[in-house]
Amino acid sequence: MACSFVARVSLFPALLLAQPAPLAITCRLQVSKTVPVSMRSACVCARRALSETLNHRLRPGAARGYHRVLAAARPAKRTLGSVRYGTGAAALRTEEAEVAVPPSVPVRVAYELQLAGHRYLDVRTEGEFGAGHPAEAVNIPYMYSTGSGMSKNSHFVEQVSAIFGRDAEIIIGCQSGRRSLMAAAELCSAGFTAVTDIAGGFSAWRENGLPVSR
Repeated sequence: MACSFVARVSLFPALLLAQPAPLAITCRLQVSKTVPVSMRSACVCARRALSETLNHRLRPGAARGYHRVLAAARPAKRTLGSVRYGTGAAALRTEEAEVAVPPSVPVRVAYELQLAGHRYLDVRTEGEFGAGHPAEAVNIPYMYSTGSGMSKNSHFVEQVSAIFGRDAEIIIGCQSGRRSLMAAAELCSAGFTAVTDIAGGFSAWRENGLPVSR
């Protein structure tokens, strides 16, 4: 049974981690029933509820605390899923591997992180970047646009490493959130320790009225 938290989150990931490891914990449903759920499910529910709350009501200075909670609550590794991309006329190729998955935050939290000193890495194509991008963003495409689709940038990690250190605090965005998640996961697997994905990408950034440069 799927669980959903009420508007006021009473089960916080950081508090869960501070408790002794119980056999099961509970979360409150909107229908006022209490059911046992696993630690992982509770963390996922709490993260989702906290993300939705911050999307509507973000208080100044909340970004760092939110980032720490996500970093503590998320699993170290999981299967990201299939990454599909084309290379010219070749058929689509599928790669699937177990990779480290970084935290993902809403655009308003990402903006707070940028103000706090995190650097914005825009992984869209040069054309997308040129049409508008967050202020002070660095553009390194994760994929290139080709005549038959998208082709992965095989030098992506190398190009990022030439600009950012492995411990640099980086927020990563694309147009809608798909490429940035793959890029962030690849950098995390390559040894980058402080990367954060931006959920919703530049589309959500612009819709929320955040600063844009051309």
